[in-house]
Formats: sequence, C-alpha cells, structure tokens
Amino acid sequence: MSHSLLIAFIMFATVMFFTPGPNNIMLLSSGLTYGFRPTIPHIMGITIGFAFMVGAVGLGLGTIFIAYPVLQTILKYIGAAYLIYLGISTLRSHDAFDVRGSSGTARLPAGQAYLQGLVSALVNPKLGVFFLTLLPQFIGPDEPAAALRLAVIFDLIGLAWLLAYSVLLGALLGRALGSGSIRRLIRWVSGIVLVGLGVRVAVESR
Repeated sequence: MSHSLLIAFIMFATVMFFTPGPNNIMLLSSGLTYGFRPTIPHIMGITIGFAFMVGAVGLGLGTIFIAYPVLQTILKYIGAAYLIYLGISTLRSHDAFDVRGSSGTARLPAGQAYLQGLVSALVNPKLGVFFLTLLPQFIGPDEPAAALRLAVIFDLIGLAWLLAYSVLLGALLGRALGSGSIRRLIRWVSGIVLVGLGVRVAVESR
C-alpha cells in the first residue's frame, strides 16, 4: 500500500469516528450513568468488533455480501432491530439508573457492556456498507497483510477517539450533570434517538 493511500485511509477512519452514530450515543448514555471506568468494556467491545469487520472485509469475506445482496438486506434489518432493542432497553432502564452500589454509583456488568459494544459494532448497517464499498479501494485482493495492518490502524484510531470521547462526555459531564432528573432526560433522549435510528435504517432503501 502506498503512503498516499494509507494517509487517505487514516483520514477516512478519523472522519468515521468523529461522525455521530449509535455507538457514540450508547457511550454517552453509559458514561453519564455509570462513569468512565465501567464504560471501558463497551469501548473494547466496539473496537474488537470494528477490527473483525475490517479484517474480514480486507481478507475478501466482503465479496460474499456483494455477490448475495440479500445478505446485506438481512444485515440491515438485524442492525435496525438491534438499534431499536438498545433504544427500548435504554428507555426501560429506569431502575438500573436509580439502583446504586455501596460506592454510590450505578453498576454495569462488564460482560454485558462488552457484549453490547461488540454486537453494536458487528451489526451496524451503515458501517457494514462503508466497509464493503470503500475498504476494497485501499487494498488489493492479494494483500492480506495490508488488510490486517489497516484493521490495527483503524482500531487504534477508534480506541483513541472512543476513550477521549468517553472521558469528555461521560466522566467530566457526569460530574457536572449530577441531577438525577437531567440524567434521566439524557437517557430518554438517547433511547428515543436509538429507536429512531433503527426505524430509519429499517425503512430506508439501500
């Protein structure tokens, strides 16, 4: 891979992570509710999911989705259903937001957070389309090493951004927005946005 293509890929990945999406909304809600440290499993799940997607598409598995468009449709509806599920779960998590541990902060099981982040990355329909259509432009069909290299670079960029994002909008704003009513408002807005995104993905044409 040439240096110009590598720079273009880095810029592409950076723009993708800076663009608001379901993962950002999920991390915002989690950070404001549970704080920065319990949100780390969310971040790890998302980045591992991204690495898997980049690596799979780069190694040629994405051609299966191109050859069989029905698989893209299935992925779209699975992603839409999961976004709606996340939104409804957020809206119904009133007790989880109010239940406090001995330290005075809400608790979130690490395994549950990790799984949410992983599945959210894997079934994100927009990211799937981006990877299928744009990633092959950066590597050739016989460059598996380049595909793995791009997966690592993409993950490092994503990890740095998600950590910074969670610290800024989760931990820092979490201290400023100490009111339970404000936290519940953010939870409701986040849930409604996630449901709306899911419905939009389901009804829009590819």
